[in-house]
Amino acid sequence: MKSIKILIVILLFVGKSFSQSTKIETNRGIHYITNNIEYPITGTYTFKGTEPVVELNDGGVGYYQLHEQPKRAIIWGMECDEAGEPIFIKGFDSAAYTLWYQYTTKLDSDDETNWTAVEFTIHFNTLKMFIKGERSKNYN
Repeated sequence: MKSIKILIVILLFVGKSFSQSTKIETNRGIHYITNNIEYPITGTYTFKGTEPVVELNDGGVGYYQLHEQPKRAIIWGMECDEAGEPIFIKGFDSAAYTLWYQYTTKLDSDDETNWTAVEFTIHFNTLKMFIKGERSKNYN
């Protein structure tokens, strides 16, 4: 009986350590994000091969550049449930996720530090990933 209780405690601990979600407060309410989905999402996403760019780096940090604006540091994650399972819509040859990002640097002209949600899609036939349908990167 004692060994069963120990096994249950171990399983609960291991299960919690694998769930990797972060709770965020947005203007749309409470959401959860993760940096772990089953695809290689880190990298640089370009607009027609050039700027503006979005860089998603390991650890949920990176840069987001709006049109005709400088690159700004961000923290980011993909929407997930509280347990860390990514939330997405699977299409015939694609999957659509929600990418949440928040600027960690301010511009003099604004003080926006809210979380922003943008569409993130993976297209399996072309082996491309898109942010907002306009910035893309290839993947294997």
